[in-house]
Amino acid sequence: MTRSLARAPVEEHRNPFGAAGPDSEAKRTPTIADVIGHCRWIALDINAAAFSLFVVGPAGERNGLVPLLDPDHPSDSSATIRMWDDISEEIVRHARTSALPLWWAADGSASADAFLQLPMAKRLNGPSPAGIAFPVSADRGRCGLVAFLGSEIALSDDQCLDVHARCYSLFGAAMRIRPDKSRKAPAVSKRELECLKLSANGMTSEQIAASLKLSVHTANQYLTNSTQKLNAANRTHAVAKALKLGLFE
Repeated sequence: MTRSLARAPVEEHRNPFGAAGPDSEAKRTPTIADVIGHCRWIALDINAAAFSLFVVGPAGERNGLVPLLDPDHPSDSSATIRMWDDISEEIVRHARTSALPLWWAADGSASADAFLQLPMAKRLNGPSPAGIAFPVSADRGRCGLVAFLGSEIALSDDQCLDVHARCYSLFGAAMRIRPDKSRKAPAVSKRELECLKLSANGMTSEQIAASLKLSVHTANQYLTNSTQKLNAANRTHAVAKALKLGLFE
């Protein structure tokens, strides 16, 4: 099968989840396979060797960037782990405050030459190998980063804008992944999930407590319980794991 045939219909691969944008919502409920599959298409389009989708935690939280999906789901790929280990605070701060793509590559490399032609992208000293990361956001202020890695990535300015729009659509879809009934989910209670979902929507402990008519202490306890049951490092990690498992109905 030729690549052109494999990509038909083109529009489905370019914009699989509906109108792209930070406030867009898809009509069709996506699956993890949908999101990973369309990440693969973007990677193929720009000649990337790997990709990773991250969730960005709130300011002040340690490990502010948490892996969500990559080709090795449900585990994390070596490329994701390497990038996560090397993530700088600059990348995390940028992802929270700016929509400009970020890129990194060795001086004189083919990737650096290609990235330098992108006027609306910012260079930084990033992890190895070369890569480009697109800040994204979804409803209720949730934000993340879609990163593509590889020493032979090449894209024009127009392609960069197109890929960024597709990443917005992908991230919005990832925030609405439906449960995988074939996987056994941790025994997180309904109230614990309610608190965790509100945290995913950007609420503080005080706001969660007020919304659910709980004390702040009780809200924090529910959040701690869900984090522990999901074997997560912090709330953002717990949210990412809950999304992977499709626990948010």
